[in-house]
Amino acid sequence: MTWFDSVPKVELHLHLEGAIPHVALWELVRKYGGDPSLRTLNDLESRFEYVDFPHFLDTWAWKNGFLREYEDFTFIAEAVARKLQAQNIRYVEAFYSPPDFARHGLEIQRLTEAIRNGLSQVPGIEIMLVADVVRDYGPQQAMISLQRILEVRDLGVIGIGLGGAEHEYPPELFQDVFGTAREAGLRTTAHAGEGAGAASVRRAIEDLHVDRIGHGVRLHEDEELLDRLVQRRIPLEMCPLSNVRTGVVASIGEHPIRAYFERGVLVTVNTDDPEMFGNSLACEFQLLEQELGFSRTETRHLILNGIESSWLAEDRKLTMSREFQHDPLWAD
Repeated sequence: MTWFDSVPKVELHLHLEGAIPHVALWELVRKYGGDPSLRTLNDLESRFEYVDFPHFLDTWAWKNGFLREYEDFTFIAEAVARKLQAQNIRYVEAFYSPPDFARHGLEIQRLTEAIRNGLSQVPGIEIMLVADVVRDYGPQQAMISLQRILEVRDLGVIGIGLGGAEHEYPPELFQDVFGTAREAGLRTTAHAGEGAGAASVRRAIEDLHVDRIGHGVRLHEDEELLDRLVQRRIPLEMCPLSNVRTGVVASIGEHPIRAYFERGVLVTVNTDDPEMFGNSLACEFQLLEQELGFSRTETRHLILNGIESSWLAEDRKLTMSREFQHDPLWAD
């Protein structure tokens, strides 16, 4: 086990449905009669290779077809939590996408409860939920989803997100949804600057007034906006290996995270969909050191950025930062 594996960590951009361990997903595939193209677990693993970002979205939808009952969400939530806990990830703000499962007749409230039931089986890790209203269903459906999400916020739902086909459904369509969420006390984030350019990030900040930006890879297209993020300390939930796997950037060496970090952007490191990309948080940090020259001190800085950028109360952030820095595993 390396230092990257053992050091305490947090994660702010992780999709529950993209973090299902392959063995657990294979069980669900077999439960529902399998797929003619998949005869073994190895066949399933080979399915997670993508030619571009739309291909990834298609694979995401295919995988979700094997999540059909509430008990499936309890099952995967526990499996995901156990795998994260084993990596010494102490705190997580995890996305889940309830609108994607309306086709199976699953109600948002009961689905959220099923997830919380699974997460509660794993002590030693705190996982809060961020409900993705999924832009692909449009703003009207997003508002309906939000109202149902608010009914179960006491199950650890602390915010909403906006994922999906960014280039087809721009942020400004969802102004009313995000305004309502803020008024209700939820925190907000949006995927932007991943499937579309810097203009998408600008709209997310100016129209949706988000607390964080998911990805933001193409921010460098707008120098003024980049400076604004630095001045306002708006965090970026960056996912380097995800961006490489989906073809958003060509390689880790070409990823802008180093330039943003040096410019003073509040950058955090996350895995996005680790079981779909074959990565881990430890792997992300190790590659940043190897390929982009992050020092061990800078890696620790990135970990602390995650705590600062979280939606924990300020006193909890301070306590967690102290705990990490005094943990025996913090040192080399």
